[in-house]
Amino acid sequence: MSNYFRNLPDFEYISRINEKSSNKDYLKVKNIFRRALIREDLFTDFMAFTKYQIEGDERPDTVAYKTYGDEDLDWVVLASNNIINVRNEWPMTQWNFEKFIIEKYGSVENSLQEKHYETTEVKDSKGKIFVTEGKIVDKDFKVSFLDSGTNALIEVNPVSVITHLKYEEKLQDDKRNINVLKSRYLAQVLDDLETVLDYEVSSEYISPTLKKGSNPNLG
Repeated sequence: MSNYFRNLPDFEYISRINEKSSNKDYLKVKNIFRRALIREDLFTDFMAFTKYQIEGDERPDTVAYKTYGDEDLDWVVLASNNIINVRNEWPMTQWNFEKFIIEKYGSVENSLQEKHYETTEVKDSKGKIFVTEGKIVDKDFKVSFLDSGTNALIEVNPVSVITHLKYEEKLQDDKRNINVLKSRYLAQVLDDLETVLDYEVSSEYISPTLKKGSNPNLG
């Protein structure tokens, strides 16, 4: 992500390092709150992206290297999925997940307790779906239907137990399905980076890459 940070604009604000600092003493810092977005027309074009499933403990930089051959393009991977908080929006490593389970439930054994019940998929002999999976129901939930192939009346209890652990694992698995920008659009996004982070003219504006003010407006 080093190239990305080099493109971040600067902000000058009044120094508060010591009591002797005056309103004329300014510090220049990188505006880390400035965020590059993939432009709207490209971001909403599903043809510009391909599906990717995060494997194991892959990080954004790992995905970027596998996709583009450059780990510094991890910000493109994150921007392609509108991910701001990597800690919460990217799947945990196995070690962090196990630590999280113990901290939240007290032990792995406690996480194996029942959380709720969900339906399993039910089809008749011709493949017609009568019950879809993943619906939260009571453990005694039952359904009756007439099999379209045999005309037999079928009654089933299509319920599976979802433990706290299984629930948490599913939340992590859902985060593993991401989009990655196709390589042929990469140059366009990198060209946009030259200007997308620039400041617009305002009362604090000094240049496209520099703002100045006592109360930083970091937008």
